[in-house]
Amino acid sequence: MIGDMRTAALVCRDGSIDWLCWPRFDSASCFAALLGAPEHGRWLIAPKGNAKMRRAYRDTTMILETTFSTKEGKVCVVDFMPTGADHSSIVRLVIGREGAVRMRTDLVVRFDYGISIPWVARVDEKTLSMVAGPHMLTLRTPAPLKGEDMHTTGEFTIRAGETVPFVMSYSRSHLPLPLPLSVEPSLAATEAFWREWSGRCKLTGPAAEIIRRSLVTLKALSYRATGGIVAAVTTSLPEQIGGARNWDYRYCWLRDATFTLLAFLNAGYTDEATAWQNWLMRAIAGSPDQFQTLYGVGGERRLDEWQLPWLPGYEQSAPVRVGNAAAVQNQLDIYGELADVMTQSRKGGLPAAPRRKEIRAVFLDHLAEIWRRPDEGIWEIRGAPQHFTHSKAMAWVAFDRAWRGAQERGEKRAHRKWKKIADEIHADVCRNGVDRERGCFVQAYGSRHLDASLLLLAIVGFLPPKDPRIRKTVREIERRLMADGFVLRYETGSGVDGLPVGEGAFLACSFWLVDNYILQGRRTDATRLFNKLIKLTNDVGLLAEEYDPRAKRMLGNFPQAFSHVALVNSALNLMHGARIRRSMTSRGKKSPRKHVARNKS
Repeated sequence: MIGDMRTAALVCRDGSIDWLCWPRFDSASCFAALLGAPEHGRWLIAPKGNAKMRRAYRDTTMILETTFSTKEGKVCVVDFMPTGADHSSIVRLVIGREGAVRMRTDLVVRFDYGISIPWVARVDEKTLSMVAGPHMLTLRTPAPLKGEDMHTTGEFTIRAGETVPFVMSYSRSHLPLPLPLSVEPSLAATEAFWREWSGRCKLTGPAAEIIRRSLVTLKALSYRATGGIVAAVTTSLPEQIGGARNWDYRYCWLRDATFTLLAFLNAGYTDEATAWQNWLMRAIAGSPDQFQTLYGVGGERRLDEWQLPWLPGYEQSAPVRVGNAAAVQNQLDIYGELADVMTQSRKGGLPAAPRRKEIRAVFLDHLAEIWRRPDEGIWEIRGAPQHFTHSKAMAWVAFDRAWRGAQERGEKRAHRKWKKIADEIHADVCRNGVDRERGCFVQAYGSRHLDASLLLLAIVGFLPPKDPRIRKTVREIERRLMADGFVLRYETGSGVDGLPVGEGAFLACSFWLVDNYILQGRRTDATRLFNKLIKLTNDVGLLAEEYDPRAKRMLGNFPQAFSHVALVNSALNLMHGARIRRSMTSRGKKSPRKHVARNKS
């Protein structure tokens, strides 16, 4: 991934940019070969013929360097998106390292998710414009280019010491062409920006590098104008190859709120934590019965889901979806996330978000009325709503944080009111959410199935991590939801989600198991699983949503913020261990003096 905190592009190993939405993360794509073929849009720059490839980010930046080695020589393609430019742009620098390498470029622009072919016009000998409807791309390069079968192609030879730049910028088609970008100053400024930003992370130790890469990835997934953080750059990368578990993740989920906030806070990034908190409060402004689980990067609420029949999908995994119908689902756990993020923001010393107190009071009153209802749950099932145990436990989190905060502020009436409801929900979950025969929590009331979201019960302080019910739940998850040592979300064969059976292991859930091991004092198990998980990153340190242990490949949208947030928090828990205290007291007796990043002191 390369990005400028407005949007991001995915660069393949062969030197082709196969995915890019402009001008925002959730805009229609102009390169969609990732979900189809080159004819759906891509931009290739690579040697002609066979070449060996090696790539890496330049230190702790989002500048990607891909080195191709051929029989004739060696060439490096440097890809980046300037962070401070007036227009969103992609810069591709072809730099000769050794010998003389014959290069080729193939540019296929297809706006509107691979369907709209632009008019391409030559402005001067170094400039092309590509226009379709409201969109315009401007390409500037000294390389010779020509039009051929609705492609823009070119060949050139790069010799050691030479550099051939390509600069593509996005703008609205009714506006003048953007001014030329000064390449070397832009590269220097972009490198300085990322080095300064990543340099604020002062962590040291064996996991520091991968923590820093995950934090940089999260920063690149943030929309700088608002502070919103998208779940992923992509839509419809399948959770099951050839299946229909394909969703649009280019939006901001409330569910990620507390985990993301604490990842930034614990790593020392208070500005990013504040921006995320403020985005959250703006997004939910309004009536509490209209709260959504996800929003657009600007806080937009209309995320209507529809399908793109002209795109065959990644490895024929159809349908390709735009928008996400989960935005209108009832998901009770988001209220707990909202309460927890308010608590952690206050404890982390962040400035109070506007109307935070009023928002808390209004949504708690609403939650008091609806917490007994079934919902679609954390996994946004497309089947019938159920009384999910995790959802009820997160409703408890909302009232637990509320009464504790009221107690600290000396608000006796609110303290009694919210504590009474918290106690009622807690008793309800312990009565209905536990399998009496096995002594473990289950996915939903009356069910015998397991769910990895139950790993969060100890993390949020619902019960002490060494409570027999928690221990037995972890043991049952190890027995029934593990695939080659990684954690599945739930038992898809139960039919609970209304979708075909099968998907990969969910990486965030696997990190939650690491956190549970830490809380239970199983440090060796925690370290072993964490090290196994971080080996799943690709060659530049990025993680998708899921992993297929049998096929040994990633699945789901990419790169996945939730996976990287979970990685950061688990790594910090392993690094700091008992030195960081939990801020919440678990139900019944005090928790061990262990830390899980969710409950930062």
